Amino acid sequence: MANKGPSYGMSRQVQDKIASKYDPELEQILVEWLSQQCGSGVGKPEAGKGGFQTWLKDGCVLSELINSLFTGDKPIKKIQSSPMAFKQMEQISQFLTAAEKYGVIKTDMFQTVDLWEGKDLAAVQRTLSALGSLAVTKDEGTYRGDPSWFFKKAQENKRDFSDDQLKAGKNVIGLQMGSNKGASQEGMSYGRSRQIL
Repeated sequence: MANKGPSYGMSRQVQDKIASKYDPELEQILVEWLSQQCGSGVGKPEAGKGGFQTWLKDGCVLSELINSLFTGDKPIKKIQSSPMAFKQMEQISQFLTAAEKYGVIKTDMFQTVDLWEGKDLAAVQRTLSALGSLAVTKDEGTYRGDPSWFFKKAQENKRDFSDDQLKAGKNVIGLQMGSNKGASQEGMSYGRSRQIL
């Protein structure tokens, strides 16, 4: 938020609501995971939102993270720290592209400005959590850290039914259709009948 003054009114309320979604406990888990996953070379940030943003802002830690999750060819070939804003944003963009290639869905992704300008660090946490969950679920041997930090995503549970089973299922009335237990509306009256003159 480099060139922005303070916000007031509705803008301030929206900004406060977004800021309230940031989870300091999740920050500790993510920092611990990133440190174990990428090695001691990435260091650790100062505690708090500002330190977390500064640590990830240039995109190098994120690039190291995504490269460590891939076996074989690494998606980001060149990782270099740069003081130039557009280079840092490009590095973050490369991470997002590689994360999508790894399997993180679009709705779980943050926008580059969410991290770089610090607009929505909770979205950054959601993306990293989704990436961690995916790494635990894939179980390719590249995940380093405690598996209990992230939930394991549900896997496909495909079932094959024979034709006889499918035909038998058509004869069963599902409970969601309800049942009137043989009742009908015969003999029922709802008030006085209408008089037409």
